Amino acid sequence: MNEFSQFSLLTQRRFAPFFWTQFLGAFNDNVYKNALIVYITFQGAALTTMKTSVMVNICAGLFILPFFIFAATAGQFADKYPKSLMVRWVKAFEVVISGFVALAFYFNHMFLLVFALFLLGVQATIFSPVKYSILPHYLPLEHELIAGNAWVESGTFLAILMGTLLGGLLIAAQNGPFLVSLAVFILALLGLITSLFIPSVPSAAPELKIHWNIFKETMRNLQFAKQNQTVFLSILGISWFWAYGGAVLTIIPGLGRDVLHGNEHVVTLLLMTFSVGIAMGGYLFSRLSAGQLELGLVPLGSFGTTIMAIHLYWILHGMVESTVTYDVSTFLAQSTHWWVLLDCLLLGIFGGLYTVPLYTLLQMRSEATVRSRIIATNSILNGLFMVLAAGLCAVAFAMGLTIAQLFLAIAVVNVMAAAYIFTLLPEFFARFIVWARLHLHL
Repeated sequence: MNEFSQFSLLTQRRFAPFFWTQFLGAFNDNVYKNALIVYITFQGAALTTMKTSVMVNICAGLFILPFFIFAATAGQFADKYPKSLMVRWVKAFEVVISGFVALAFYFNHMFLLVFALFLLGVQATIFSPVKYSILPHYLPLEHELIAGNAWVESGTFLAILMGTLLGGLLIAAQNGPFLVSLAVFILALLGLITSLFIPSVPSAAPELKIHWNIFKETMRNLQFAKQNQTVFLSILGISWFWAYGGAVLTIIPGLGRDVLHGNEHVVTLLLMTFSVGIAMGGYLFSRLSAGQLELGLVPLGSFGTTIMAIHLYWILHGMVESTVTYDVSTFLAQSTHWWVLLDCLLLGIFGGLYTVPLYTLLQMRSEATVRSRIIATNSILNGLFMVLAAGLCAVAFAMGLTIAQLFLAIAVVNVMAAAYIFTLLPEFFARFIVWARLHLHL
């Protein structure tokens, strides 16, 4: 697949409206989530007697909680009803939530503010199985689906980064709550407008009877996924990536502030570098795979993330303690810091090489009539792995591990996770050997 055809997807109606709809949704979620976290951090004492750190963690948990509660039901709805219609329902719901956000800020009530974040989590949960199961309808050819997934993954991480930055900037400005409310409403409205241009998609299983027992349905969906070992292991691989990426995003603020002694702009630079790396990795996969689903790049991505984490440990472990706080210019004046930035960039790039083929494989190998429910199961496991990763990072810090040691621990666990998946599914490693011989002349 050539570069022109890949970029041309963004000009075609079958993909562009959907891409911008999902991009605006991820952007909006993170504008409000980060704005709320910053608001609670600085205004929490006036809103609640609970510790600020506790409230921030509650917010993070409440945004993920709906994935455990509603994902199984959302997957059923996405299979039963036309997915294009589901997207429009979700975006209309997001506009309603934006009005609730404005009311919550107007009354300056903690419960309402946190509940608005929970509602955005519900909206994201409903959208998630539609987001990935709808792509094969618009992009039926393999090289198109690969490029589409690369764009979606790249766009998602850039939207997360941009939303996080904008949310923090707006809430810190004069009349911050009003500006955040306005931004959330505008982004939700734009998302609704772009969703109106999404081409119609027929229902995959119109006869499906909705089962409301979330526990039984989650287990049923898990059984659907387990019927195809490749699909199930792809889900585990994707979930591990979200755990890995979530851990890195959790560590980076402490890395920038406590180890590298940078100010908030240095932390932002590190986060931006990692996110841009993931976007680059998605694009790079579509180029290296030459328009085919090249599973051999999955081990390459796994090896790369391991090596970069080990290299970060090696750099940070021997770093000399600083007595000054760096801004971006003085931070970049230190040669060692460039290695840290390069490692963060390559962590993201190898992460993109790892996850994009897995998402594509999941879509291609899943039966169309149950695809949304399988992807809903993926969402549940993604959330579970992210929560476990955050919890284990907290435990590691409580045990006295340094950030450098935590990167080393992540690298070790990454090796074990890769060994488990590639042992059960040797196709990945075999394809890597073939790809390396063809392209690296080994």
